[in-house]
Amino acid sequence: MIGRIVVEPRALASPLVRFGVPVASLFFALFIGGLVLAAVGNSPVEAYRTMFDSSLKGWQPIRRTLTLATPLIFTGLAATVAFRMRVYNIGAEGQLYLGAIASSWLALALPADLPKVVMLFVLILGGAVAGAAWASLAAIPKAYLNSDEIITTLMLNFVALSLMNYLIFGSMTFWRDPVRPMPQGNKIPDSAELPVLSGRLHAGIIIAVVAAVVLWWVLRQTRWGFQVRTIGDSAEAARYAGMSVKLKMISVLAISGALAGIAGAVEVSGVTKSLEPKALATGIGFTGIIVAVVARTNPLGVLPVSVLLAAIATSGSSLQSSGIQVEVVFLLQGLIFLSVTAGEFFVTNRVSIRTASPIEVTT
Repeated sequence: MIGRIVVEPRALASPLVRFGVPVASLFFALFIGGLVLAAVGNSPVEAYRTMFDSSLKGWQPIRRTLTLATPLIFTGLAATVAFRMRVYNIGAEGQLYLGAIASSWLALALPADLPKVVMLFVLILGGAVAGAAWASLAAIPKAYLNSDEIITTLMLNFVALSLMNYLIFGSMTFWRDPVRPMPQGNKIPDSAELPVLSGRLHAGIIIAVVAAVVLWWVLRQTRWGFQVRTIGDSAEAARYAGMSVKLKMISVLAISGALAGIAGAVEVSGVTKSLEPKALATGIGFTGIIVAVVARTNPLGVLPVSVLLAAIATSGSSLQSSGIQVEVVFLLQGLIFLSVTAGEFFVTNRVSIRTASPIEVTT
């Protein structure tokens, strides 16, 4: 008897499979990362202990991790809502920049004595509108001309980055501090700053958690969410059922861009306190794609995954000070992304080994 591997699609993966496979993939990535660390002469146990101590052990490391996780949650949600409809928004990075540009402009243009609640509402709304408008530059051609949204959203990232750099480094604009000789953003007024919860941790984390819960509810419990999921499963079936696929595509990309734009507004209001290109251009939008994939496009899953990736990122300096190259951080992020993506195969397919006679094998 000869064994052969049989792959069969799963009709519906059980909760154990949907939860267990990503967790197993995560541990597999950490195991491979440990082998790499050992191969270059570092102790995996010490490396992982350093990562844990510097990111999650104690309130101060947790504050740093949650502060970094806040924009990751927004960009992860931005990718999640688009991916649920099989629309691939790779432009959250640029949409974040536009949100930061718009919110910082509003903070500087509006009267500084506005009530904080009103000012913050306008700033976040402005960031959302700017991000949605920037995403619409790719959404409308995708809906009506069937252009490739991956290419358009990706290219728009570089346009947005060049615009942000120009506003601070290339000219004396409204955004640039006119006093300092070195190019820096003009500081926003106190009324435009998000309330501080502890240390550098600001109220943006609360907004991010609320956004994740609301998006989860909308996708699961509303007609709009049902249509998004249906179009993601089969656009042709959705058209046959009378759904407006083009309008839904535009709305999904607009909401995706709005969430990324809010990330920019929150970073300006809670962290940088001005339009600072070097502080904002850190790849948060691209990391949000990893967050969405690892979370399996579940808005609630985005929360712990964002914290995990933020913990890995915040431990980079501690790893470097202990003699471990900071590139290990990027290695682990890449391993997690690859292993969890590969693990999706086992979520959607059942793999088994069956015995077969030599006659069956030859036929």
